Amino acid sequence: MSPTVSIAIVNWNGLHYLRDCLISLEAQTFTDFEVIVVDNGSTDGSVEWVTQHVPRVRLIHNTTNVGFAAANNQAIRASAAPYIVTLNNDTRLDPDWLAVLVAAAEAHPDVGMCASKMLFADRPDVINSTGIRLDPVGIAWDRRGGEADIGDEREPIEVFGPCAGAALYRRSMLEQIGLFDEDFFAYLEDVDLAWRARLAGWRCLYVPAARVHHVHSATSVEGSPLKSYLLGRNKVWLIAKDYPILRLLIWLPLILLYDMAAVVFALIARRDVYALKGRLEGWLRLRVALRKRRAAQPLKRSASGRSWHHYLDPLTPPWRVLERYAHLTRTVKRR
Repeated sequence: MSPTVSIAIVNWNGLHYLRDCLISLEAQTFTDFEVIVVDNGSTDGSVEWVTQHVPRVRLIHNTTNVGFAAANNQAIRASAAPYIVTLNNDTRLDPDWLAVLVAAAEAHPDVGMCASKMLFADRPDVINSTGIRLDPVGIAWDRRGGEADIGDEREPIEVFGPCAGAALYRRSMLEQIGLFDEDFFAYLEDVDLAWRARLAGWRCLYVPAARVHHVHSATSVEGSPLKSYLLGRNKVWLIAKDYPILRLLIWLPLILLYDMAAVVFALIARRDVYALKGRLEGWLRLRVALRKRRAAQPLKRSASGRSWHHYLDPLTPPWRVLERYAHLTRTVKRR
């Protein structure tokens, strides 16, 4: 019989993190789960270590790096559990993390996604993410990122979507809306999936008791050329795929203005040409996203609660957008 939960962990040369992640999974109070490690062509001995030391873990070994999105999809297709959990290899979990995620999903059949409280591993009193925030110009960032963890949120509350670094998804939802978009490779694939789920009427709960300690950007360094390129490209595809046409026509001028401002800032302040290169690639291959848009937009239906756009954050001036990413520095914001 299939377990209740299949946990997908994508690994790429992350053996020094993967050990602690798997150890914390062994300590979970909820035990009806399986672990599927998808290795993306590691050369650090990850495959050999998993095979020798944790043979009960199901291992999918790719000879090359197929990306975060495609690797997670491999695990999802290889499993049959009613719940799928995507988990970064650079995480450590509180013992009741999985139990409270499953309990929240079981209590609400219209909830297709659950978000964890992710804390910085080196700053356990500082929040990394409590889900996805999104504004009307399509900029996504971590909810409550950089705030001190003072335990003020205790009960599950609704948010736009979960960070896929520690998220629970209902299989029936994925069967309806589709899996992660493999063309994204990595970054914003969780925002795309959450947006499609929202268009289909599914809800997302943030579960504060589901605590995870996370080494942020351990695999792909924050501000690296690859990350900058992928974020730029995928932002174009995200808007092209998921933004409903009537609202897109209203907001498109500001979307373009904010995106141009981001590119100019990257070029001047960081001498980063990859943000521009990524966006150019996104526009040159726009047909890729537009073809998928035809599949995503008909998913729209009336939600049981508030519509997806009620969970968008207010627009902020362009010069204040960077404040949303203060959690990626050592600055702690007090509420």
